[in-house]
Amino acid sequence: MFPIRDTIPHRRPPLAMWGIILLNGLVFFLELSLPPAELERLFRMAGVVPARLAEPFLVGNPVLFLQRLPAYLTLLTCMFLHGGWFHFISNMWALWIFGDNVEDRMGSVRFVAFYVLTGIIASIVHVLMDPTSTVPVVGASGAISGVMGAYMLFFPTSRVVTLVPVWIFPFFFEVPAAVFMLVWFLIQLQSGLWSLVAPELVGGVAWWAHVGGFVAGLALCKFFQLPTGYCRRCELDEGVWESAWT
Repeated sequence: MFPIRDTIPHRRPPLAMWGIILLNGLVFFLELSLPPAELERLFRMAGVVPARLAEPFLVGNPVLFLQRLPAYLTLLTCMFLHGGWFHFISNMWALWIFGDNVEDRMGSVRFVAFYVLTGIIASIVHVLMDPTSTVPVVGASGAISGVMGAYMLFFPTSRVVTLVPVWIFPFFFEVPAAVFMLVWFLIQLQSGLWSLVAPELVGGVAWWAHVGGFVAGLALCKFFQLPTGYCRRCELDEGVWESAWT
């Protein structure tokens, strides 16, 4: 499933969302300028490598945490790296569709804090589910999963135009946001479970980071929402059914 658009326009300029997309874009074009060996080195240095983070606890000596503190900075830096054009564009497209409305509800500063926190939680969940992996994980999808979880809670009746490819034919469906998010989450959860028993079938994607980020977004979004006195009034298209085609 690939989201094309939703029914809710933003009511205020989403400055934080634009800033996050711009920063990701600048880092991605820096990646494109690097030779393959240097790019691999960057991913190893700034991406999340579960074995490097989990080793102090696996060997039973959590005190080593203090000696390995720089490695934990990768929980933040990994959010601004991407593994290719499709990875970058799909992540930024999802953030573009859902992030502006969530920022409307939170305000720019709270939105940035929420985005970073859910992204870090997503990476931690990935480390916990595969602590011995030496493959670096990069991408903003954990944080964007958190944004999608918040969107589901804030705007369940919004409509999302969704592209579903069947063989080589594109089909477009309009579905409620709550349905889109739930189906998307179940796909991530199912793929995550498959990765535990048959990783060769669903490898290459940090499914548990998506699951962790989404659940974190659901659980934490209300704490970041602007107080009632500062939050704008909900418009009609945020509380009732409305076609995305009109």
